[in-house]
Amino acid sequence: MRSGIPAPPAAASLDHAAIRSIMLGIMLAMFLGALDQTIVATALPTIGRELGDVEHLPWVVTAYLLSSTAVTPLYGKLSDIHGRRRMMLVSVATFVVGSIACAVAPSMLILIVARGLQGLGGGGLISLAQTIIADILAPKERARYQAYIAAVFVTSSVAGPVMGGFFAEHLHWSMIFWINLPLGLGAYWMTDRTLRRLPRHERPHRLDLAGAVLIVLATVAFMLALNWGGVRFSWNSAPILGLLAATAILAVLFALRLLTAAEPFLPLSVLFNPVVARGTAAACFGMGTFIGLSIFVPVYFELLLGLEASRSGLALIPLMGGVVTGATLSGRLMTSLRHYKRPAMAGLALAVLCLAFLAWRPDGLRLALVELLLGIIGVGIGTLLPVTTVSIQNAVPMHQLGTATGAMNFFRSLGSAVAVAAFGAIVLGGIVAPGASLESLQQSALPAGMDLGHVFRLLFAAAALGLGTSLLWLITMEERPLRGRLPETVRPTEVH
Repeated sequence: MRSGIPAPPAAASLDHAAIRSIMLGIMLAMFLGALDQTIVATALPTIGRELGDVEHLPWVVTAYLLSSTAVTPLYGKLSDIHGRRRMMLVSVATFVVGSIACAVAPSMLILIVARGLQGLGGGGLISLAQTIIADILAPKERARYQAYIAAVFVTSSVAGPVMGGFFAEHLHWSMIFWINLPLGLGAYWMTDRTLRRLPRHERPHRLDLAGAVLIVLATVAFMLALNWGGVRFSWNSAPILGLLAATAILAVLFALRLLTAAEPFLPLSVLFNPVVARGTAAACFGMGTFIGLSIFVPVYFELLLGLEASRSGLALIPLMGGVVTGATLSGRLMTSLRHYKRPAMAGLALAVLCLAFLAWRPDGLRLALVELLLGIIGVGIGTLLPVTTVSIQNAVPMHQLGTATGAMNFFRSLGSAVAVAAFGAIVLGGIVAPGASLESLQQSALPAGMDLGHVFRLLFAAAALGLGTSLLWLITMEERPLRGRLPETVRPTEVH
């Protein structure tokens, strides 16, 4: 560090009030990213009508998903080089600028481009927030705060669709983007102020630009294939097969780059760390299953149980609330249990049993019983979240926290995309013609005599398989003792 610039404080110097201030700032930043993934969906029909372009409407969602997923590992790597505060401010500022561009977009094309810009900022919000928690709290204390992260996601999942529909119907669709301006300015001010006290562990590194470009291109090609497959093009069509082939080629080139680069984009010591690899796989399958259920369980409520659209959203609350409850319980138990994986293993096993029951008998059940089962499933999934996140962060040195956390979130996003595509193929392929969307499914008149029970039997069986795979990866993950204190703050060298 240059002379005259004071060293950042050690973690031990942060009292409870300082930690609470940092937590509030990063939770607001996380809420920005999580809310934007849910608030847009209910306003899409209104946006399409007012901008006079319904054909390209799915790109409003796809552009954000593509850019945000692709840059997630990049933020993690850059935060290890340049520090968390600087990258968080870049992330928030980019997100806000993108939100303003979305709000004033006069055409669908400009809105899609603006959503891509917004995603470039949103890709760092959640990953950097989790990394900052690891900077200020020792692993033994860190787990209990993971419940706050789960609460942010659940709140955004419930509030987002309601707010999006209200703004589009009673105000103007642009309000779903203007709301990010005060939230973003508040997040920028709070993170800029509070993160000045953040302990710093960054070290000078060279950014592997070739590796970064390869992983971004591979991610974009793969996400396009998942978003277009079975919707815009059939899965065996030339465009989808071409995108999958491009993904494979780029992935091979990225792997070769990792093996040959002097300082690869994702260090081999992180990728081949058994805790990181298996914990990431467990989180990937667990989060993917959860996202898939949160999208298609409301369809199950409407088509098989006969609920109205408004009630189906409310009926999802037990699943969402269960995730927060499970994360809270598991996080608190991690601080006192030597074998801290056991609650998550038990929770996932119970969730798999509940999904197996729903797969065995998806129809003819009372709503109260379905709600109870969904609540148990949510608790089981929630127990996984703090265990995987904290275990992964506990297994790497402090100067690689951002890289490991970014990689975990990156693969969780890919897992969610794969799960949604797989669940969509089961539901859409079993009920309506190929190429139909979820919106057309909800509005279509279903053929008489269709066996809806069989379709959702397959859906819940696939979900049980997903959580079962997550459980197997968790069982094989090494259970290393959690560090009870943070290492001394590293005095970083100024990076130019």
